[in-house]
Amino acid sequence: MAVTVSRESDSVATPTQRALKEAFYAGAIALGLFVLFIGLKTGQNMSNELVLTQRWGLLAAVVIATAVGRFLYVAYGQPFMANQKIANVATGLLPASVGSRFFTLPAFIVAVVAAVLLFLFNSSLAGWVGAEPAGYLQFLRALAVIYLLACVIYYFRAFIHANFTKLGITALVLYPILVVAVLSLNAWSIAGGLQGSLKWVDNFGIQILIYVMLAWGLNIVVGLAGLLDLGYVAFYALGAYAYALLATQYGLSFWILLPAAGCMAALWGVLLGFPVLRLRGDYLAIVTLAFGEIIRLVLINWREVTNGSAGISGIPKVSFFGLMTFNVSDPNYIAKVLHIATSSAYYKIFLYYLILGLCLLTAFVTIRLRRLPVGRAWEALREDEIACRSLGINTTTTKLTAFATGAMFGGFAGSFFAARQGFVSPESFVFLESAIILAIVVLGGMGSLVGIAVAAMVMIGGTEALRELDFLKQIFGPDFTPELYRMLLFGMAMVIVMLWKPRGFVGSREPTAFLKERRAVSSSFTKEGHG
Repeated sequence: MAVTVSRESDSVATPTQRALKEAFYAGAIALGLFVLFIGLKTGQNMSNELVLTQRWGLLAAVVIATAVGRFLYVAYGQPFMANQKIANVATGLLPASVGSRFFTLPAFIVAVVAAVLLFLFNSSLAGWVGAEPAGYLQFLRALAVIYLLACVIYYFRAFIHANFTKLGITALVLYPILVVAVLSLNAWSIAGGLQGSLKWVDNFGIQILIYVMLAWGLNIVVGLAGLLDLGYVAFYALGAYAYALLATQYGLSFWILLPAAGCMAALWGVLLGFPVLRLRGDYLAIVTLAFGEIIRLVLINWREVTNGSAGISGIPKVSFFGLMTFNVSDPNYIAKVLHIATSSAYYKIFLYYLILGLCLLTAFVTIRLRRLPVGRAWEALREDEIACRSLGINTTTTKLTAFATGAMFGGFAGSFFAARQGFVSPESFVFLESAIILAIVVLGGMGSLVGIAVAAMVMIGGTEALRELDFLKQIFGPDFTPELYRMLLFGMAMVIVMLWKPRGFVGSREPTAFLKERRAVSSSFTKEGHG
């Protein structure tokens, strides 16, 4: 029997051809997604008439950037990463790593010189080159500083990895001092350094640490116990309103109301836990989401108590353990007691160390609880609830303790938030806050305290850094507001991390109970979504 074989000319596309094809597809997809979001902008005039603004230039820039980025990645990025795994035939060695070629001594020296010169002549740049070029030079200075920090981290990575906790705590403790010192040198005045440190201590210190504490609290529920909670912001709101109401109505001290707010949030955590004991997965997520929205709607509509959408203002500040205050009119104002210059930076620095202490307390309690029987019960519940029941573990009390403990730390953070802001309203506790906190937990690695802290620093610090990129207005127009694109940063980070690190920044998890030898469990040995 004769067999006929038909030959077909199979042409193999080169990397450039494949890159052009995928770049065209990426540009077409970006055009379809953003034509209504970016190309057209709606508004209203003084007569409440709809005004449609066309932004085709900005749309074209986004589409072209997407296509070019995809082309460069496919044509050069993928072959480069593939070649990194191919050893040299003559020597048998792998190519030099990207880090060793990127972080070189000449580039480090150039970055040091550029950063020092731009720092020394910062106040004169606008007068020499103009306002617009000065903005670009300031951005260049920021890039040089980031490169220098990356070089230090790369070359001392072994030492940093071995002493990461000690170095991290030391850096956090010294952060306000270093900020004030650097800004004082820049302004040649200690008063100028203190006043200039307000933004850096508040926005880049206190703000990040608040989300670190919230994410660590949610990590107990999601990362350790495996219970998907989409309404965690409700406990945050309960703690804030508990402190705001009791402080304004009864004049109680922050140090009394801080544990009271945590206990109240824990009580509501138990009340939430009872109805959801038999729920898992998507059903649990929907119920917790509803709980968060119920709390927010109660805060809006119970006007006799919460003042509705207007919120509660005039919340008293935190005192220094009742010994000194931060109100200038008080006789025991900290500057009057210590005989130092008056400045509003003292309160921000005190709040920074206060939230840092609360974060360290959260981390300490979490680590200790993981080593106790209740922590091991949480991990068993997370891995397999049926097996957990078969071992004789009471899943009811296990779930309730997880909800109560996580809610307690949310209440602590809420009371601190109310004291820091001096004003609370329901608009501060929308579902987006829960989504941001959960995204930080997932991006950092569920169950990993270090990974979550790094994720909060990158995400919250990145969104705050967008406020400093005023030079982008010279590119996209004076109406461009960089901080409004913070959610784009979240989306990009989630896509990148889920592609390369599906388990988050820290992709391995170390169980609290081990046999003979302590080992971290890699993501390759666990199923997605289970353990």
